[in-house]
Amino acid sequence: MPALTRTEHTAIRRVVVLDAPSNLGLRPPAPGVVPGTYKAPGALRDHRLLDRVGAEDAGCVTPPRYDRHDWRPGDGVAHAQQLAAYSRTLADRVTALLDAGSFPLVLGGDCSILLGTSLALRERGRFGLAFLDGHSDFRHPGNSPAVGAAAGEDLALVTGRGQPDLTDLDGLRPYLRDDDVAVLGIRDDDEHAAELARAELLVRPVASVRAAGAAAVARTALDRLERAELDGFWVHVDADVLDPAVMPAVDSPDPGGLHRPEVLELLTVLCASSRCVGLQLTVFDPDLDPDGTLAESLTDLLVDVLG
Repeated sequence: MPALTRTEHTAIRRVVVLDAPSNLGLRPPAPGVVPGTYKAPGALRDHRLLDRVGAEDAGCVTPPRYDRHDWRPGDGVAHAQQLAAYSRTLADRVTALLDAGSFPLVLGGDCSILLGTSLALRERGRFGLAFLDGHSDFRHPGNSPAVGAAAGEDLALVTGRGQPDLTDLDGLRPYLRDDDVAVLGIRDDDEHAAELARAELLVRPVASVRAAGAAAVARTALDRLERAELDGFWVHVDADVLDPAVMPAVDSPDPGGLHRPEVLELLTVLCASSRCVGLQLTVFDPDLDPDGTLAESLTDLLVDVLG
């Protein structure tokens, strides 16, 4: 890996782990089955994540019950009321950690936790987002006949696209501005990539990461995320940014993802920046990892980045 430059450095941070095990943003994996992402924080903790990173324990933000029994297509985002309440609570907890000078490591849960963490950032000022995800999560009423699962819509929601009861909590819409977002590692055939580019989000799909090299792409992202007008930036990682050959325990294990060394390099450069204020990991499903080897691999990844 190339030597770190510019404002990149191995910072001495007080890492604090906060569990956000919400699965409210996902569709049921099968009729009557609850998504298993709520088990992810526990699975990572089982592999001594806190001890190995040297982190403090900030506990858990317990989500409401997963229950989509009365939701029908056309009803808008499922669990919207519960998501709004949970996002508000999660934002308060993240705000308290940031106010204390901590570096939150938030363990999801699904990608809808981005609503809560982005709301916390918006309340503090103007922040950027490095969005490492296998999918753009940019479905919204303007580009789709229907919405429903917030985990496939989280980036659209936090940039102000969608129903006001989720996009305009406390009158703070949008939580993130389009030109303050870097989308890294989406699949090359993502259906919303062109729309993202037109909206002036920085977009680097898998082919671009591979062609330029992960470290170079991360530094390109930092050109946007370290701008003086920003108060810092947050890093979102969906486990499905990894190719299913190495990380199949996700709800949408589409081929053509990044390899582990590429994700490690992206995260190492991004999280080494003094402007990076926190990191979240989402969508890992321990129900799809019966022997725990994938949880161990994800734990190792986080340790390599933060430990």
